[in-house]
Amino acid sequence: MKRKTTGSINAGRGLLVLACLHGAWAAQASDIEFGAPLNGWRNTSGDNERYTQDVHYPAVSVATPEGQSKLALIEGQIRNAPKKKGNTVGTLAVDGTPLPQRIDEDGKFSRPYAFPAGSNGVELRAPDGSRRRVQFYDAYSGKTQPKLRVVLAWDTDGTDLDLHVVSPDGAHAWYGERVVPNGGALDVDVTTGYGPEIYSSAAPLKGTYLVFVNYYGSGGGRSDMTVAQVTIITNENTPNEKSETVRVPMRKAGELTLVKTFAMP
Repeated sequence: MKRKTTGSINAGRGLLVLACLHGAWAAQASDIEFGAPLNGWRNTSGDNERYTQDVHYPAVSVATPEGQSKLALIEGQIRNAPKKKGNTVGTLAVDGTPLPQRIDEDGKFSRPYAFPAGSNGVELRAPDGSRRRVQFYDAYSGKTQPKLRVVLAWDTDGTDLDLHVVSPDGAHAWYGERVVPNGGALDVDVTTGYGPEIYSSAAPLKGTYLVFVNYYGSGGGRSDMTVAQVTIITNENTPNEKSETVRVPMRKAGELTLVKTFAMP
C-alpha cells in the first residue's frame, strides 16, 4: 500500500487563471469572489504562515489545513454555478504555467500558496471569458524566495503520477520523504488525477539534478495513457528567471521515466 505523509508548500509568486474544463458553467465577473488574497498593500513580516498540509486519503483535492493564514492562501468561489454532484476541474496557471485545479461542486476552490515579496496578481477566468483579478503588494523584503521550483501536472482524472527529484548530493525528494536534509521540499501527493505536485528549494545545491516521473497507477484497474508536464523554474521573481516545460507520455502503470536532467550553476 502506498504510504502517505504530510509535506510542505513553497511556491513562487502567482498569476492564477482558473477555467473550468469539465461540466463548465458560464460565470459572470460578478459571480467570482475572492476571500484571499485581497487587493492592496500588505506586510507579512511576523505572520505565522503555515505551509504544512493535513491531507486525508483518498485525496480528492489539495487540502487546506484549518487555521491556514489568509496571507498564504488562495481561496474563493464561483457563485450561481449549477448544482452538480462531484467536483469539476479548472486550469491553474502560475506565472504562465498551466496546471489543473479541482473545484468543489459548490464552486469553491482553496489552496495554500506561498507568495513572495513584491507585486503579485491572481486572476480567475471563466470559460466564457469573464474574469476577476486581484493585485496586491507584499512589502516584506525578508521573505525567503524559491530559487528552484519543479512542477508536475498531468492531463487525466483518476490517475496517480508521482514526482521524484534527486539533487546533486543524492537526496531524493518523493512522496515518502517530502522534506530532505538539504532543504528541498515536495508538497502534497495528489493521487486522483491532474496534480499539481511542486518541489521547491530556496538554496539549491550546485550540480546536476534528476527529475523522474512515476506512473503509480489509476483507479478501477485502468491503465490510461496520460501526458506528464514538468516545468522547471529557476531564479523565480528575478530578472534572471528562466522556465522550461517538458511533456512526456506515460503509457502504463509502473512506468518510471527520467524526464529531465539539468544543472544549477
